[in-house]
Amino acid sequence: MARAAVEFVPDEHGGVTVMRDGHPQSHVDPEDPGHLVFEYVQHMAAAIDATFPAPDPIGVTHVGGAGLTLPRWVHETRPGSPQIVLEPDEGLTAAVREHLPLPRGHRIRVRPQLGRAGVAVLKDASAHAVLVDAFDDGRVPADLQSAEFFVDVARVLRTDGILVMNSPDEPGWRHLADVVAGAREAFSPNASLALIAMRDVVKARRYGNTTLVVSRRQIDLDEVRRQVGRWPFPSGVLGGKELSRRTAGGKPLTDAAPRPSPAAPDPGAWRVR
Repeated sequence: MARAAVEFVPDEHGGVTVMRDGHPQSHVDPEDPGHLVFEYVQHMAAAIDATFPAPDPIGVTHVGGAGLTLPRWVHETRPGSPQIVLEPDEGLTAAVREHLPLPRGHRIRVRPQLGRAGVAVLKDASAHAVLVDAFDDGRVPADLQSAEFFVDVARVLRTDGILVMNSPDEPGWRHLADVVAGAREAFSPNASLALIAMRDVVKARRYGNTTLVVSRRQIDLDEVRRQVGRWPFPSGVLGGKELSRRTAGGKPLTDAAPRPSPAAPDPGAWRVR
């Protein structure tokens, strides 16, 4: 995408919203990388904090880069962490580097690759965490939600690693149920899963982002809740039998029968139920 489609909108608190084609992609605070504004970004950070306490470095692969908010946060909280960012939009990355330079001493490497192809060439057991936050025309691409993709992510993760994924859905979670089924099958029937979302999304009152966390090791739900509680948005955490009940009936999506995530409704045409 051309640089002309990328805008940087400052706010009164010193932060900058990165806009692409008129849609907010990221919020970056150059002076305080720990200042995370978007609720689902806070949820993804909470999942990392609950699993890998700071300040020990961790290897992280990011599928989707935009303003590089979470790579900056990982560098700030865990200096020396080697990070790979898979971001195919070279124009966006160049604009971000120019307007919002990365901090000195970082180990963030941005590769101009699509997420699926980029993950495919990563080494086995090379990452503590894979963070998926990628959109195409407002929807998570179908090839980043298939069972085959999750198998590849499981290969790339260490045995104690976690997948953290932004997976939006409508009330009813029919799409999310299929995503959960595919992730569970790929990691193993005994995989541990958790889901974080704002309370009105958990209560199925509206479309919204959910953060799906998947691991082959047991996720400490109490610690996830404690970390989520450190952030200001009223949010809920589901896991175990409750998450299984809420996503029952899901069938893994596949490369042969793919489906992107549901599009967000027109903000002027929907309301909280």
